[in-house]
Amino acid sequence: QVQLVESGGESVEAGGSLRLSCVASEKVYSYSRLGWFRQAPGKEREGVAMILNHDGLQYIYATSVRGRFTISQDAAKNTVYLQMDSLRPEDTATYYCAARKDYLYGGVLSPALYDNWGQGTQVTVSS
Repeated sequence: QVQLVESGGESVEAGGSLRLSCVASEKVYSYSRLGWFRQAPGKEREGVAMILNHDGLQYIYATSVRGRFTISQDAAKNTVYLQMDSLRPEDTATYYCAARKDYLYGGVLSPALYDNWGQGTQVTVSS
């Protein structure tokens, strides 16, 4: 059973920065894709950023966070990070780490295609 444990969520002011961490129970390269989703109250879960660990590393971002958020991974620590800069009130959400082991083409930011999830960490951005 894959385990993913997130941390780093806090309350910050708009324009601030946070770094989320997700520690995986297995080596990061054992996952074909590993990254972050978020869900705000009353809204659907949406993909934020993803690392594809096949055919070389690929980094995928949602349009709403591109240029502000950076995803990275540390293989030695089995950890994936989400560096969030220039935070906005609309970034307020519970952030979830997600992973998929087997390779699948497409749907990188579709939550339905992930079968391993963390418990979530809350990020609140005040104006």
